[in-house]
Amino acid sequence: MRPRLAPYQAALLVLLAGSAIASGGAFGQTRPGPTLDNLLTALRNAPNEDAAAALEAQVRAQWIEAASPALRLLLVRGLREIGDGQPNDAVDSFDAALDLDPDLIEAWRGRAQARARLGDMAGAVRDIQEVLKREPRSFAALQDLSRMAEARADWRGALAAHQKLLEIDPHSPGGQARLRDLKRRALGDDT
Repeated sequence: MRPRLAPYQAALLVLLAGSAIASGGAFGQTRPGPTLDNLLTALRNAPNEDAAAALEAQVRAQWIEAASPALRLLLVRGLREIGDGQPNDAVDSFDAALDLDPDLIEAWRGRAQARARLGDMAGAVRDIQEVLKREPRSFAALQDLSRMAEARADWRGALAAHQKLLEIDPHSPGGQARLRDLKRRALGDDT
């Protein structure tokens, strides 16, 4: 049975494919959109989970748009390889992207996901740390870090990463329910 793409991976593939289309007005002109800082401020102030989900997608699109078309192709290939159960090949694709642009946070995240699939949790965590070094507001990397800690039954680590995520994205979809679950597992707290 082929592993399926996680919802965020499928959404990233859609964003990557759609990023090739101009986002603007007539005759191929583009209109400037909100800046990353504006989007992250709006995310922190989102009124509910639906608004937060829409803003998360816009932020991820901005991170992807930072990549050249060639790098976006490598990202798509790597994510497809993860989805096809080929994490070794995915690591190679993300390595190639990082050789071209060592600051491309989505390549670091992708490689972390591939390494996690291979059972290389130490390598995956190092890659997530590289993301957070370059973009400390990466709610996606904090989600990944929390899930990695959870996979190791490190409930306190999972809770700490999730709490940092909620500082950036207080209405992250499913975030409050996950917070309660992680508190219960890490602290025995019934809230």
